[in-house]
Amino acid sequence: MTEVTDTFDKGPAVAGSPYEPIRAIPVRHYGRWISAVVVVALLAWLVYAFSQGNILWGTVWDKLFDRTVLQGLWRTVLISVCAMAVGLVLGLLFAVMRLSKNPVTGAVAWLYIWFFRGTPVYVQLLMWFNLALIFPVINLMPLYKNDTVAVMTPFVAALLGLGLNEGAYMAEIVRAGIQSVDEGQTEAAHALGMTGTRTMRRIVLPQAMRVIIPPTGNEFINMLKTSSLVSAVQYTELLRSTSNIGSDSTAIMELYFVACFWYLVLTSVFSVGQFYVERRYARGSLRTLPLTPWQKVRANLTTLRRPKVA
Repeated sequence: MTEVTDTFDKGPAVAGSPYEPIRAIPVRHYGRWISAVVVVALLAWLVYAFSQGNILWGTVWDKLFDRTVLQGLWRTVLISVCAMAVGLVLGLLFAVMRLSKNPVTGAVAWLYIWFFRGTPVYVQLLMWFNLALIFPVINLMPLYKNDTVAVMTPFVAALLGLGLNEGAYMAEIVRAGIQSVDEGQTEAAHALGMTGTRTMRRIVLPQAMRVIIPPTGNEFINMLKTSSLVSAVQYTELLRSTSNIGSDSTAIMELYFVACFWYLVLTSVFSVGQFYVERRYARGSLRTLPLTPWQKVRANLTTLRRPKVA
């Protein structure tokens, strides 16, 4: 937006141009400055309030790099990555089954999605952890036989609970991505003699990735936080590690701040990674790629300068 001011030149008019060229003055957005000051003041008040609370900040800094905390951090990343990998494989499988013209496979996929999306992941974790109450022994005849208690370790229970639940959500995400590809692409591939599997792998999925990637990144970031629920099955991840230290040292709130810090670090790092993956798959569909975080910072800094008069 610009303000336009008309001024008349006292000198002789240029032939064929009875008016002086318009002098444009950029509009100054004073509301932006006021809102920025208000937001900064509120943040400063919030920081001051926490600084005056009954919190031993020295304990927070001392425990940030505690060995037990870092081990819990590693286990959080491990279970999140493994569960997401299981969810991706199951999501792709059940999405294809859901779109299949075979009524049996379509019904099985629908039931799977219906059950795991309709029940809380916390309940699913507890069910897997207590599976021995239903099946005391896992007997696969000549292949494998063992007590369920020995098989269903905290890691396995957490992996099944998170992975199977994530597979139901990923199935819907992948299905939406596949359906976003024009059917003419599939018809053209079949006309060239490509099989259904090859068409899906070479034609449909590469184009569907542009739709699949953003919600998948959000699901993984959500998985990092949802992994805190696996403490219910005795898996010692980040939250359980900090809770144990807090209970032993009576610095409960301080260790919760430690957990919050590392969760923020994890989600921030993977959010940046998600941005660059989305940016890569946006090539070819956007005329101009979105700005990188550093480019956004530079652009915002330049807008703070006083606009020059044209």
